[in-house]
Order: sequence, then structure tokens, then C-alpha cells
Amino acid sequence: MRRRAPSPRGGLDIYLLPAVVGGGLGDIAEVLDAGSALANAGFDPVLYRPPGRRLPASVDGPWDFSRVERRTSLEPTAKRAITITPSWGVSAARERPGRLGRPGPWAREASDIEERYGPDSTLHISLEEFARTLTSPDENEERWREGGVAARAKAHDRRTTRFRDDALEFHRAYREFRGFDRPNLLHLYQTFRASAPFAREYPEAVQIGPIWPPTRAARAGVAPVDPSTWIWYASPSSSAALVEAIDAGLRGSPVTRVRVRSPRPFPLPSYSPIRWSADPAFVSSEWSREFGSAGVRIVTGSRTLLEALRLRSPFLYFNGTMGAGPRRRRHRPEKIQALIRAWGARGVSGPYLRDLDDFSRGRRVAEIVGRAATDGEWRRRFPRISPVSGFSMHREDGGRFLVSLARSFANDTATAGEFVRRVRVGGGRRSSHQL
Repeated sequence: MRRRAPSPRGGLDIYLLPAVVGGGLGDIAEVLDAGSALANAGFDPVLYRPPGRRLPASVDGPWDFSRVERRTSLEPTAKRAITITPSWGVSAARERPGRLGRPGPWAREASDIEERYGPDSTLHISLEEFARTLTSPDENEERWREGGVAARAKAHDRRTTRFRDDALEFHRAYREFRGFDRPNLLHLYQTFRASAPFAREYPEAVQIGPIWPPTRAARAGVAPVDPSTWIWYASPSSSAALVEAIDAGLRGSPVTRVRVRSPRPFPLPSYSPIRWSADPAFVSSEWSREFGSAGVRIVTGSRTLLEALRLRSPFLYFNGTMGAGPRRRRHRPEKIQALIRAWGARGVSGPYLRDLDDFSRGRRVAEIVGRAATDGEWRRRFPRISPVSGFSMHREDGGRFLVSLARSFANDTATAGEFVRRVRVGGGRRSSHQL
């Protein structure tokens, strides 16, 4: 096996520990995007997995590992190390007593790395769920909403003892299972606008701007746009409920083709003049090319949303729904809600925000699709302003912040715990004063 040269930045080894935390594949893509940002800065990301241990589900999917070295043993080239994991408390925490105490799929590897380098020289970075910066009462209300509690009942329930007790229990569990008490673990929360209430409740949380997907998608957008083709990442299982309405909205428009990427068998319209096709997955280069040249994209989760935002081209968003009729409700809508709030604060016009919001709810689907397909003014005036604001200059871009973090830790003499404390308060010695 090829032996790695010493890190060009000196003093730091980078380990990527990708895994699926939610239902989609964005958690894996996010870790690899973080690795790409570090590789562009001269670091050498490693995927370490001992012999006989299969990789977590979907990690061996259609990902570009060309800049990540796979290793079955630890051979440090530096005295310090960083691990990057999605939701460390789920992906890399050790086994613990009690319910929900099962070890994460990277627990052994994270422990191996910390044992080899030492806890004072190992910095664990946890990439927490994008735009999920809710306070305990808001998180509890959201949990009740997804459980089917109506809006009118929610307003009343927030005043009850049961609601307050539930919110307090959530706060305790959140702190425990996120591992906020672990001194060498840094939690990064990417979002469009930092939440002051969340920061007050969880001062350990470090809020930053997005770790943007690599520029290959943006470069793909340089190619001529094909307004006759739409692309849809239909990851939510309820996506199939939109097919007929989307097909109806496209009929008679210049759009002649819809290419769907879905992790499950996908029902395509019958007897439609639109040429529909469905694929389980694309290789990265093919996905970037199709995504970049599509007339409109329908995206989900956080990673394809960020890809669409980076292209600054028209898109719609759907992350799934539950229930039916008056009880139909969105699944995990915080990402589109965060975008709508951020764009609204920056002066984006109401009609675009209403279209994005309603489509994400599965409402007015045919009408919105028809307008997006036929109204050139709708596409030309689609918001292109960045939704990111309110951060210090050094925290606005998550990828650049991560690179600064790695460089600072590589050259610091403080323990990992001391380093984490300084980053949390945003100050300290010169080596990390920009963090």
C-alpha cells in the first residue's frame, strides 16, 4: 500500500468518517465536501477502516474518493489529528449503558485514532444537521407537529406543564447524546443565519455558514442551459405523490424531459408527452453535468439545495410530506424555512418565497411547475442573492472556516480541549483568533 508523504501543512492528519444519519445520503456528501475543502488547501484526507470491518451503509456508493486515501491501519504522519463525522453522537460515540446506547458505526475508528494520537492531540469535529438550530421548546413543538398536532392545539400546548416537561427532557437528552460535555469535540452547525436563542441555550454549538459543495457543479453551469430538461432528486418516499401534478404542469410547455434520481423504484407517468426517466444513482461527474445544465432543478435535503444555490439558477424544493388532506404536513421543513427567512430578510420578493414554500408543502404543484416551465420572467428573476448573512467574516463560509480551523490546530500548542473552548467563544490566542 502506498505510504503517504508528510502533510504539506505539517502537524496534522485528517480522517473522514462518513455515514448516513438521516434517511438521505447528504450526510455522506457533506463529510466528503468538507474533505474536498481541506484537500484543496493541501491536506491529505484519509478514510481509515480496519480489516474485516465493512464500511457503513451507502459509503461505498457513487462517491468521488479520488482525493481520499483509504487505509486499513493507522500510520500517523503528524502529531495531531482531526476527525470529521456527521453528528458525532450518533456516528462515532462509544457504546454506553441504557437505551439508545448502541455504538456509532465509526466508534471503533474514532477511539483508535484518539488512542493513537492522544486525546489532547485529537480534535473531533461533528457536522450537525444543516439549519437545525431550534431551541428546546421549538424543537419539542416541531416534534409534536410532525406527530400530527394541529397548529391551533400547538399554541395551547406550549403553555401546559406536559409541554414544558417534554422540552426540558429534550434539552437534557440533546446535551447528552450530542456529547457537549466531551472536551475535545467541536460541534459545527451550518445554517444561513445564526440563531441567537439557540446560541444562548447551547453555548457549545458553533454556528457557521454552509460548507458549499465543490465547484464542479458550479463549473457545470457554465455549459449551455437546456430549458427542455428538468432534473429531480426525488429522495423522499412521498415524492411519488407529486409526479402526476408535475407532469400536468409541464404538458404544453417547452420542457420535454424529466430525469429523476431516486433511491427506490419510482412510478413514472403513463402516456405522457414528457419523456420521464428514473435512475437509482448517477456517478458524480454525470450528476454534476446534468444538474448544472438543467433548466430547473427539484432538490431536497441540504446538499442538493446548496448545489442549486451555488449555481444561482431556478429550483424548487421538496423534502417530503406526511399524512393526507387537512392533516398533510411537511417532513423536516427547517431547511426551506431557513432559506425563506434568510431571503426574506434580504428583500427577496414574496411571490417567489410563496412558490417555494407552497411547493415544499405539496400545494399548487401543477400551477407552480407550469409557471417555472413557461414564464421566462419567473426564471430570469429567480433569486440569485446569497442567503448567508449575520456571521463574522471568518465564519460565513463553512469550508474556509474549516480550513482555518485545521491550520490553527496544526500549529497550536494548546490541548484539543483548550482549543475547543477558544473556538467556542470565538477568540483566544493569535493562532486561532479568526475562528
